Amino acid sequence: MTAEPDDHFFVVDGRRWRRTDPALPEELAAALRSHLGRGRNAVRTAKRVGDDEALAAARQRNGLAKHGLGERGPEWWTRPEADRIADARRALDDLDALDA
Repeated sequence: MTAEPDDHFFVVDGRRWRRTDPALPEELAAALRSHLGRGRNAVRTAKRVGDDEALAAARQRNGLAKHGLGERGPEWWTRPEADRIADARRALDDLDALDA
């Protein structure tokens, strides 16, 4: 599936954000979004209590999830679909390992 250039980004309050890779299987994308949500909640909590170590760990979780979703790192639309999906699965494995 190829996306039109306008499909690569969306704008919120004048800020441009990269879209999630549309080639990711829904169950994989949902699992990555779940980790992203947990990471965002952890960032808020760590900031509120002033825990720098927890903040760093939460930001690491967010970064892994965003890379897996294709929202950070190499532009997903320039890479082969199989490579993108393999990278997303590796990111999910790394995220799941954080909870082990």
